[in-house]
Amino acid sequence: MAKRDYYDVLGVNKSASADQIKSAYRKLAIKYHPDKNAGDKGAEEKFKEASEAYHILSNSERKQNYDNFGHAAFENGGGGKSGFGNFDFSNSFSDIFEDFFGEGFGGGSRGRRTRRSNRGSDLRYDLSISLAEAYNGKKQDIKFSTSEKCDTCKGSGSKPGHNPGTCSMCGGHGQVRSSQGFFTVQQTCPQCGGAGEEVTHPCSSCNGQGKKQASKRISVTIPKGVDDGTRIRLTGKGEAGSKGGNNGDLYLFVNVHSHELFKRSEENLFFECPISIADAALGSSIEIPTIDGGKAKIKIPAGTQSGKQFRLRGKGMPYMRASDYGDLYVQVNTEVPISLNREQKELLEKFREIENEKSNPSIKKFFQKAKSFWKS
Repeated sequence: MAKRDYYDVLGVNKSASADQIKSAYRKLAIKYHPDKNAGDKGAEEKFKEASEAYHILSNSERKQNYDNFGHAAFENGGGGKSGFGNFDFSNSFSDIFEDFFGEGFGGGSRGRRTRRSNRGSDLRYDLSISLAEAYNGKKQDIKFSTSEKCDTCKGSGSKPGHNPGTCSMCGGHGQVRSSQGFFTVQQTCPQCGGAGEEVTHPCSSCNGQGKKQASKRISVTIPKGVDDGTRIRLTGKGEAGSKGGNNGDLYLFVNVHSHELFKRSEENLFFECPISIADAALGSSIEIPTIDGGKAKIKIPAGTQSGKQFRLRGKGMPYMRASDYGDLYVQVNTEVPISLNREQKELLEKFREIENEKSNPSIKKFFQKAKSFWKS
């Protein structure tokens, strides 16, 4: 049987927002969840159908693929899960209900929460470099505001000589249970934040937080070949975690400035070079700059047409994860003189008198086609 349209399954239209899609799925999931409809195969199928639709439409990339290609986008590995059999419903269902009822709904993790719940926040740093610096790579010192582990309590949040006590609300489990109508759900303990512990004698230096604000300077390495928009992750260089939790990460977002001569497309570079009519007609040898600061020579054959491209292998940008280099493409554009002296005019007039059809084959072909058109 053909699959129903995912928008029809959730009862929303294509212009529905992410919140509207989530709300529609929530209503259907509550209505048809197997725990509420034990033994009802019809309800189970509707729950699976709604969960599959939400899995696709809740993700912007999968949604775009579905809008463009329909169900075919996810068949035979075409950009998403192949059918519903490979989809983890419990994860999707837990995700949607955690937003409304808290963590632990539908068989989530039980017992004491791990230190990961106290992990520090990730940080972002925007770094701008030139195309030449992207070619060579560089080391640079950066300075940013962050939080660091408290030196006094070593990140525990407790006054030296004291240890955190068991949380009085959750008994050290990190979670508390509560009833929400038909469901019993687990939620992160609001008192200890899921750590299962609480600071009874707070450190005077950090007020029990285990971390303090600081200005930090580090040296970072920008690899050769980095492109505009590249994101570099520095593990553990983000904000300190609270009460002994792990540090977050620092993400460098690289902005590569445009170059006045070279244009970039992945690892290849493109360069436009003007040449005179005489050089294009008679041939010549020209010298051009390269991104590494050097020079390269190009031989211009006689009769070169404007727009002709020449390829210089290995003169482009380096690959980030390989020892190879892209290529440099040089396009020559014939420049027509905008001002002529008397001698130049006389020579061009004489040339016009003696030129023939062999000199300009494209012009000959054009007028032959034009004559055929006029006759018809």
